[in-house]
Amino acid sequence: QVQLVESGGGLVQPGGSLKLSCTSSGSITTIDTMGWYRQKPGKQREMVARESGGPVDYADSVEGRFTISRDHFRKTISLQMSSLRPEDSAVYYCYVHKWLSGTDYWGQGTQVTVSS
Repeated sequence: QVQLVESGGGLVQPGGSLKLSCTSSGSITTIDTMGWYRQKPGKQREMVARESGGPVDYADSVEGRFTISRDHFRKTISLQMSSLRPEDSAVYYCYVHKWLSGTDYWGQGTQVTVSS
């Protein structure tokens, strides 16, 4: 079983920066995927950034503005968001995909609002 807890969301002005953090408990190996998804009102959840034991994927909409960082020893993952836009406003979820079992785990989500 894996538990994920996000922190760091809030209100920020357009062009500003925010850092999200996710702490985990339970068994997570280096080959398991950890990452961030987001969900806007009335929309499906979408991948923002994820790291799978080395390779990192970013959504086109955040490439060059967001940076994911994973600490394999502490089993934490963070998302540094810069040059934020109003369209980045969403609930951001921490995510783990365990390759051996195929199970997905989600945090409770943290709200990010980009507005002047």
